[in-house]
Amino acid sequence: MLFEKVTSDILAHNSYVIGAGGEMAVIDPRRDCRVYTEIAESREMKITRIFETHKNEDYVIGSRDLARLTGAEILHGAREAFGFGIPVREEESFRFGPLELEVLETPGHTIESISLLLRDRSVSDDPLMIFTGDALFAGDVGRTDLAGADRRREMSDMLYTSLHEKILSLPDGVIVSPAHGAGSVCGGDISDREYTTIGYEKATTPLLSMGREEFVEYKMNEKLYEPPYFAMMRMLNREGPPLIYNLPHLQAYSAREIHSFLDVKVQIVDIRSPTSFAGGHIPKTLNIWRNGLPLFMGYYLNYEDPIVLVDDFNLDLDSVRRHFIRLGYDNISGYLGEGFPAWYEQGERVRMTCTWSPPDLAEHLGDPSIYILDTRDINNREEIGHIPGSHHIYVGHIEEHLAEVPEDKQIVVHCDSGFKGSIAASILERHGFTNVTNLLGGTIGWEAANYPLVKEEEEEKPLHAAPAM
Repeated sequence: MLFEKVTSDILAHNSYVIGAGGEMAVIDPRRDCRVYTEIAESREMKITRIFETHKNEDYVIGSRDLARLTGAEILHGAREAFGFGIPVREEESFRFGPLELEVLETPGHTIESISLLLRDRSVSDDPLMIFTGDALFAGDVGRTDLAGADRRREMSDMLYTSLHEKILSLPDGVIVSPAHGAGSVCGGDISDREYTTIGYEKATTPLLSMGREEFVEYKMNEKLYEPPYFAMMRMLNREGPPLIYNLPHLQAYSAREIHSFLDVKVQIVDIRSPTSFAGGHIPKTLNIWRNGLPLFMGYYLNYEDPIVLVDDFNLDLDSVRRHFIRLGYDNISGYLGEGFPAWYEQGERVRMTCTWSPPDLAEHLGDPSIYILDTRDINNREEIGHIPGSHHIYVGHIEEHLAEVPEDKQIVVHCDSGFKGSIAASILERHGFTNVTNLLGGTIGWEAANYPLVKEEEEEKPLHAAPAM
């Protein structure tokens, strides 16, 4: 029996390969899908079936590209009309030598979600493993808000039924193989466990011990962000994403060419760290550090205008390119050849972003000329606390709330450590804010320096900070 998990880093997307008897199936493939054909070739197997557990919202599915390469049939849930593939329903089963995959309809995260129950008939008729898509994760369950606010209660109730009547009723020893791991935006708080079982999840995941009404109310009140690109992913994955025969070529642009892009519709993304960006960058460029690209590019970039990257040394741009392709950004065009030094060595104008340390901010706490902007997830702000006197706008929503940010004050942006704060600072600068400071260290550095974080109910207390130790 062949079993292999293929993980796409940062997106925390898991796809799976199973096979026996010379045949192989792929479950929830990613778009850059050569990895699966390489596995098949190395094991002298033929990929005959591709399963999509649901249409997915956070990445472009790879089933059409993989089917083009292999001739395999694509199978998906029947409760929604797809523009490709073959619909499957409850209790349909598929054989791969002694292996058998049985379809369970498990709606809730999406209406057409399915799970796949694996048996190895050469050993036992008992179930061995279940591929749960986004229904059940390690330590969490799928989000139920993506069908819209008017259907959230219905979807939450469906998910409860799917979990308790289809999945959790399986033997405790069944291995759970979800479509996402820790860090994915498809759950609220997915645990960092490589593998898990039905029994372990029932024993350790509080959501699974809730009754129906408590579970539905919890899901109704869950605070989760939906990046704008999710709508594009849903459309592409339902209708059928465009095929990519090869990964796009990235053009090396000169500094002169990059300069000419500043006045046209080209999206220039600086993928360096917050400290590098603060020390000097091309004016009005967006800063998203390279490991943050899959999490945040979908908030700010469109799918029409060319995307050009700026880095220091242009190392491993292949991985960066794959981040864009997995989210459907086929408009990725190129990069600044010879890196950022080529820009300033040509004498081009360089913009710098002011940075502060926690002691710097503490010295100005309560100063009316300072506006502290907390760009963290609202759940972090409410559960961990916030810097006294700070205001909150999530980093992904800043462009929608620019009118709330005063233009006549020094804006001190912060997040947990400084990375999302740098995104926010670059956005504000692009929109004409000239006095922006990024708090390096964020709330982590603030607490490490022994300054207090407060909860909303404590906000009425006088603004002051304890001295750093």
